[in-house]
Amino acid sequence: MADRRGQTEVTPELLLRAYRIGLFPMAERRDADRLHWLDPPMRGIQPLDRFHLGRRLYRTVMGGTFEVRCDSAFEAVLEGCAAPAPDRAETWINRDIFRLFTALFRMGHAHSVEAWAEGELVGGLYGVALGGVFIGESMFSRARDASKAALVHLVARLRLGGFVLLDTQFVTDHLAQFGALEIPRLEYRRRLAHALTVPATFVPDPDQGALVTEIAAMRAASRIGHAAD
Repeated sequence: MADRRGQTEVTPELLLRAYRIGLFPMAERRDADRLHWLDPPMRGIQPLDRFHLGRRLYRTVMGGTFEVRCDSAFEAVLEGCAAPAPDRAETWINRDIFRLFTALFRMGHAHSVEAWAEGELVGGLYGVALGGVFIGESMFSRARDASKAALVHLVARLRLGGFVLLDTQFVTDHLAQFGALEIPRLEYRRRLAHALTVPATFVPDPDQGALVTEIAAMRAASRIGHAAD
């Protein structure tokens, strides 16, 4: 069915089908009327077994600077990601993105990881879980290390839940510091096809002992991989 703008209406079900073949949507700006499907020749991923967790960030995460929650303020995280920031005057999250992802959240496919400080949401990220792949969409931060802490918790939860692929779509300087890398489109599709067959479970509220142990394991692996850290 075409909408009043002459394009096929994007439904949550269509969006899920697109993710399963490697496509993802973006708008040119927040007030744009159209979505575009992207399928870049190089795709960003974060290897879950090679996440670089530096000493300072590890101390921040383990020291209780932030209370990290999942799925408690999904729409507020969307708003945070859509808001202008010093390093981005414009964002790609328009009203269709809001509509689609709030629907995916109600369906149990979309999730948020949130960093809170003194009862205030100060950072977070959101994305979509399908099988054993988590497609990270966007993140924001209003306090130093807030989005980084959310990312550490996301990776720990994905590891605990049996996920095998974290899709970052693109690799930014921010993500590269954690070990994100680019792979060719065909290689991404091969990994995606496998990940979709993996019966993983997103764990919003893991056992705290298991969570602490997993984050400590991530730090230990980082020390081995980065002897100078």
